[in-house]
Amino acid sequence: MAQNTSTAVMERRAGANVEGDDAQRALWRKLDYFPTPPWAARAVAKVIEDIELSKRDWHISMQTAWEPACGEGHIAEPLREYFAHVDASDIHPYGHGDILDFLKCSNGYMDSVDWVVTNPPFLKAAEFVERGLEIARRGVAVLCRMAFLESAARYELLHGPKSRLAYVCPFIERVPMQLGSWDPELSSATAYAWFIFDKRQFFGGRWQGRAIPPGTKARLTRPDDVRRFARKPELPLLPEGENA
Repeated sequence: MAQNTSTAVMERRAGANVEGDDAQRALWRKLDYFPTPPWAARAVAKVIEDIELSKRDWHISMQTAWEPACGEGHIAEPLREYFAHVDASDIHPYGHGDILDFLKCSNGYMDSVDWVVTNPPFLKAAEFVERGLEIARRGVAVLCRMAFLESAARYELLHGPKSRLAYVCPFIERVPMQLGSWDPELSSATAYAWFIFDKRQFFGGRWQGRAIPPGTKARLTRPDDVRRFARKPELPLLPEGENA
């Protein structure tokens, strides 16, 4: 069997330094910076829109969202096509949004947001969900590998009696991501899904599968996405003396 050697497959997420990394790549790896394809961000907006319509709640065009690991805006900007208002922040100064540690910010920083929607650092994804559920009025959506379901450490959050996990939305098409930038030509063997937590009730591990169907990439890709989002980022290096 031929080995899949695409960049997206070979990259490691949430790992330590890799031999051969220069300082820039070491920084991206420390930050777990794997930008999201913009069409995948639009996909979760569509899912949230359907959820709210099924609940006969306000349409998301009247709601607010917060992207707390915004990077260069690969999720935040597409969300602005759907939500009334989107705030964006990140712990690192990528040049987009506020500079803020989401896990340490005060409750008053954003006290009226309806949804928290993000592609968090994988090793801190559960913390992002828990913090988001403290802040959001309606729910939290995180983009993670399907392996997010498997950890014993996350059992209560995902499957326990007080779990608010409502939907697991796997992409039938792959969502290629690489370290440091978005390349629309990438391929990948990694399975990703949006995990959607609804703060308005407990689901106790009885979440529903809601597949994101084939054809979504073509349907939700915009003509100007490459111009807007496929730039090679030029990030500042770590402060002197800080280890990557």
